[in-house]
Amino acid sequence: MEEITQLILENEKLIYSIANKFSGYKDKEDLFQVGCIGMIEAYKNYNKNENTKFTTYAYPYIFGQIYKYVNEDNSLKLNRNLITLKNKIEKAITYLEQELMHKPTIEEISKHLEIDEGTISQILNYKSPYSLDKVYKDELLMYEVLPERELDYNTLIALKEEIERLEEPERTIMIERYYNDQTQIELSKTLGISQVDISRREAKVLKKLKKTLI
Repeated sequence: MEEITQLILENEKLIYSIANKFSGYKDKEDLFQVGCIGMIEAYKNYNKNENTKFTTYAYPYIFGQIYKYVNEDNSLKLNRNLITLKNKIEKAITYLEQELMHKPTIEEISKHLEIDEGTISQILNYKSPYSLDKVYKDELLMYEVLPERELDYNTLIALKEEIERLEEPERTIMIERYYNDQTQIELSKTLGISQVDISRREAKVLKKLKKTLI
């Protein structure tokens, strides 16, 4: 128990820094307590032999625990299944726009996905006041690209700017892979580039981003 208490005291600043990202949504001290739960979970799963700083390892545990806590109060709970469905609908819209040469209607999307119109309409019209699903993806993107870097808002902005500066098709590859959950196989079909080539280009960009931002 004393070891856990000491761990939290040593990482108090980190937990509060993550809790502050959600300030205004919940009581700050409640957010901190929830963050402590994430810290303890990270501690239980951390392998000291891994070549990763504990704070870097613990960050997604803390963020994920607080994110889940805040997101549970949304009027429409965007759980993993709903987020997946939302992404599926957005991909279908992009496909149908090219296929039909116009913005698809709810009815057309419904027929294409074989999902009732009411569900599609509800998902498309839902606007999270906190945009937590996007915030969470952005944070995970940071760990994919810069796992050894302490996360902060300025670094997140810098990463986005670097991705925006990329030439095509690298820019599209990075955005679709890390922001829109596209697989290399899906991108291969969309861009008409072999999966091997996409993998090579992605690895090259990741190496460049790490060198630029670290």
